[in-house]
Amino acid sequence: MAQTDGEVGYPERVPAKAAAIREPRHAPLAHVVRGDLIEGVHYGSVVVLSADGGVEFQAGDIEAAFCPCSALRPVQVVGLLRAGLLLDGELLALAAASHSGEERHLVGVLRLLAVAGLIEADLGNTPDWPCDPAVREAWVRGGHGLSRLAQNGSGMHAAMLMTARARGWPLDSYLDSGNLLQQSIAAAVEDLTGESIAQVTVDRCGAPLFSVSLHGLTRAVARIASAAPGTMEASVADAIREYPEMASGSWRDVARLMRAVPGLLAKDGFEGVQVAALPDGRAVGVKIADGADRARMPVAAAALALCGVDRGVLAEFANRPLLSGMTMIGSLRAAGALTLDLPAVPPTSEA
Repeated sequence: MAQTDGEVGYPERVPAKAAAIREPRHAPLAHVVRGDLIEGVHYGSVVVLSADGGVEFQAGDIEAAFCPCSALRPVQVVGLLRAGLLLDGELLALAAASHSGEERHLVGVLRLLAVAGLIEADLGNTPDWPCDPAVREAWVRGGHGLSRLAQNGSGMHAAMLMTARARGWPLDSYLDSGNLLQQSIAAAVEDLTGESIAQVTVDRCGAPLFSVSLHGLTRAVARIASAAPGTMEASVADAIREYPEMASGSWRDVARLMRAVPGLLAKDGFEGVQVAALPDGRAVGVKIADGADRARMPVAAAALALCGVDRGVLAEFANRPLLSGMTMIGSLRAAGALTLDLPAVPPTSEA
């Protein structure tokens, strides 16, 4: 996307070619196994990048344009920082979050709004329930309905409003793709992915959604995770790594994965998207074709093993058990070249 009237302050450049808009040529990535039978197959695409940015492994179609959904939020927040957002620590992690709607998240969003002299009614995101099932159940039992505050992207939207207020940009049109705020985010997306945006649509939260390739998304997250100290990219990575529960939720697998693998930056997204990157730039990107969340983490764990992450650490994430009550009767695990020789770990009664 082109710079407008020098407002955002980026140097003029010609972005690389956009990802191809086509039906993705996905490959089998995960098997649902019961007994000796492969009961189901999840197709998708996966890419593993080396520290120098080269493709170490790929399956499926990593160059087709797709919707990264909320897995793009760390990249979007870099765009907000470049546009003038002043934020750090746990509130910066919340700005990049797909949060669970826990009390800490709701309080944090209200803090963000208060800094800009705004209130919940100023949010333009789509009202929704908390995305975590347990939090959603407690929310409903408490008599609450659909809420902009509880919607998982409210931190991002509050940060967008903060940026617009700081720059004197219109607040009522902050979600329009032609708004200088969204143009600044788009510029960061193109810069970090190394691609021209293929298409602009609308995310579930109501914000513009910028389509890139899985390869480009993974490259962007790798650049953020390996950025030099003191840069805006590094501040985003440091905030998410230090406060993974604020960037997701207390019981979310992506937070547990970051706690288990020191230095890992990880972000999930709706429709079966997962990215993760190590401080040296090694990174993985996953898109499950049918959007199944259950296949996302086993495939990502197998891809991280190809990056050299300790397989023992990944055992908890590499297989998803199929249960009858608390009895394991099968599992979902990565397939083909991604197969890990690790047993499925049944959940504890506390889980």
